[in-house]
Amino acid sequence: MNYFNKLDIEGIALPEHFTFPFFYKPHKLTEIAAAELQQYLKTQNDFDHNFGLDDSKEGNAIGKMFGVLVVQDAEGNIGYLSAFSGKLAGSNHHHKFVPPVFDMLAEGSFFLKGQEIINEINAKIEALEVDEFYLRLKESQAKLKLDCEANVKALKTELKENKAKRKALRVAQQSELDADAYTYFEADLIKQSLHDKHRLALLLQSNESLLKNTANEIKLFDDKVEVLKNERKERSGALQQQLFEQYSFLNKAGQTKSLHDIFSVTAFQKPPSAAGECATPKLLQYAFLNGYKPLAMAEFWWGAAPKSEVRQHKQFYPACNGKCKPILGHMLEGMEIDENPLLHNNVHGVDLTIVYQDEYFVVVNKPADLRSVPGVYIEDSVYSRLKVMLGNIEPLIIHRLDMGTSGLLVVAKTKEAHKFIQAQFLKRTVKKRYTALLSKVLNDDEGEIDLPLRGDLENRPRQLVCFKYGKRSLTKWKVVLRTPTTTKVYFWPLTGRTHQLRMHSAHELGLNAPIVGDDLYGINSQRLHLQASYLEFLHPQTSQVMAFELAEEF
Repeated sequence: MNYFNKLDIEGIALPEHFTFPFFYKPHKLTEIAAAELQQYLKTQNDFDHNFGLDDSKEGNAIGKMFGVLVVQDAEGNIGYLSAFSGKLAGSNHHHKFVPPVFDMLAEGSFFLKGQEIINEINAKIEALEVDEFYLRLKESQAKLKLDCEANVKALKTELKENKAKRKALRVAQQSELDADAYTYFEADLIKQSLHDKHRLALLLQSNESLLKNTANEIKLFDDKVEVLKNERKERSGALQQQLFEQYSFLNKAGQTKSLHDIFSVTAFQKPPSAAGECATPKLLQYAFLNGYKPLAMAEFWWGAAPKSEVRQHKQFYPACNGKCKPILGHMLEGMEIDENPLLHNNVHGVDLTIVYQDEYFVVVNKPADLRSVPGVYIEDSVYSRLKVMLGNIEPLIIHRLDMGTSGLLVVAKTKEAHKFIQAQFLKRTVKKRYTALLSKVLNDDEGEIDLPLRGDLENRPRQLVCFKYGKRSLTKWKVVLRTPTTTKVYFWPLTGRTHQLRMHSAHELGLNAPIVGDDLYGINSQRLHLQASYLEFLHPQTSQVMAFELAEEF
C-alpha cells in the first residue's frame, strides 16, 4: 500500500534541517500536510471513531494525536506520510496511515495469545472474589468481630465494677476486722480478682479461636487469589518484555535498537507503557524502511481533550519527552536537526531592573524568558546577574518565577532576611497578584478555580489535573479588560503549585482559555503573557509592610 501523499511545493523553500521534535514552530509544508489530513479526518467514512466532536455519537470520546512527516522520495518528489498515536477505532491499520512499528494486534500474534491467557486468569480471580460462600464468610467474619468486641467490652465493664466494689470493701473492712480476719478476707478478694481475670482470658481465647477458624477458611480463598495474581504478574512482565524486544527502531544509518536497549540506559531503565506507539516514531520508521528522506515533522491533536490534560482541537504539540525522547534520540542520530530553542538565550542584552533595594533585600523586575536561577545549559539568570550587580553580596533566592513569567521577584541579601521573608512565603502571608492575557473572551467577570495538580511523570515539565493524587491548587481571578479576542485578568494564587496559573487558565475545567504565548498549554508566540504585578510582605528588620506594583507590559 502506498502511504506517500504528494505535495505541491511551488514557491515554498524546503527546510534546511529536520524539525527539533520537542519544541518547534511547524514548517509551512507540515502545515499544508496537516491541513490536508485534518480535512480527511473531517470528511472520511473509512472508520468509525468517536473523537468527541459529534454529540450524536455514543460511547466514550477519545481524542487522538496525529502526525505528519514531510519526506522526499528517491525521484526527488516531495510528499508527506501520516500516522496516529496508539490505536484508532480499535485497529492498528488504516489505509491513510503508515503501519505500526510492530503490530501486536495481528491475528494469531503472541501478544493476543498471551493477553487471552491473562484475561482467563483475570476471570478466575474475579470469580473467586465474588464467590457467594467467600462473601458470606467475609460477612460472617465482620459480624463475629463486632460480637466478640461487644462481649469483651461488656465483660470488662463488669470486671471494672467488681474491682471497684473490692476496693470499697477493703477500705470498709480494714477498720472492722482484726489482722487475722482481714488477712483471710483479703485472700478471698484476691481469689475473686484472679477469677475475673481468668474469665476474661477464657473469653479472649474463645473469641480468638472462633475468629481463627473463619480466617482460615477465608485464607484458603485469599491464597488462591494471591497465587493467580502472582501468575498474572509474571506472565504480564514476560509478555511485556517479549513485546519490547519486537519493537526495533531504525535510524538514518540503518542501525536498529530495541525498546529494551533504548530505555535500559535511561532513568526509566525500562520502557513506559505504550512506548513506540506514538506518531513520530511510526513515521520515521516507515520512511527509513522505504527509502524516504525525512524533511520535517509536526503533530496535532484531533478531538476532545482528555480529562487530565490540556489539549486543544487541531493544535500542534511537540513529541512527548517520556516515551519519545529516548526513541527519537536514536532514530534521529546522524541527521541535521534544528537547534533546540531552549538552549538559546533570548534575553541576552535585556536589562534586569532593580525596583527597590536596601541592606536586607532587593526587589527586581524579572524580564520574560530570564531564568530565576541558572539552568543546566544556560547560566544567565536573576541569580547570576545579581551576583555581579551586588558585588561581594551573595544573592539568596527566596522564591522563583517560571522562565516565561515576568515581574516582581524578591531576593535576600542576608541569611536572616532570607529566613524571615521565606517564612512568610511558606505561611502564605505574602500577598501576590498576577496579570495575564488570555486567548479567549471570558463570559464571567470573576471566580475561583480549584483543581488538583500533579506532574506528568512521562512528559515533564507538563502538569496534569488529577483528582486522585494531585495536590490542591486554588486561584481567584477577576476580569480587568476585554477585547474582541482576548481577556486580561488578575490572578491571586492561594496556593503555589507548578504551572498553577497556566493550567488553571488552559484546562477545560478551569477557564478553558490558555494564556497568550503559552508554549506548553497554548500556542507559542513572542512571550508568555503572564506577569507578577503585585507583591506585599513584611520587612525583615522593621516588620513594616512593603508593597510593590508594576504596570502590565501587555
